[in-house]
Amino acid sequence: MAALQVRYILHNVDEAISFYTKRLNFKLEMHPAPAFAMLSYGDLRLVLSAPDPSAGGGQQMPGGTQQTPGGWNRFALQVTDIVTMANELKKNGVHFRSDIVNGAGGNQVIMDDPSGNPIELFEPILDEAKLDSTKT
Repeated sequence: MAALQVRYILHNVDEAISFYTKRLNFKLEMHPAPAFAMLSYGDLRLVLSAPDPSAGGGQQMPGGTQQTPGGWNRFALQVTDIVTMANELKKNGVHFRSDIVNGAGGNQVIMDDPSGNPIELFEPILDEAKLDSTKT
């Protein structure tokens, strides 16, 4: 069962399902409506919502502002070989916002889902930076 939920607003739910399940190994949990789906990845539940003025998490804000994809807030997926994974994703047409950078706790790179929402791939170099101490 998921311990954390993140919602992404995006342009096309079906396209996002395909991207997350085929490219990043997310599991589809439900897709009960064209503008909504839930995916999972370990303890993460990713809720996908298309802008929808009539219902759900993609509704307009009270002042009329429509939610849109993008921005810089993101979730990170821990990986064991960031170079190989990034190269494979690039060969499959995935857009990257950055090159791989070396940080204090590990290496990271930021990519976009099909709607422009950022995802960070993170390869820890310090044990304290690992999401799960049993992962290598």
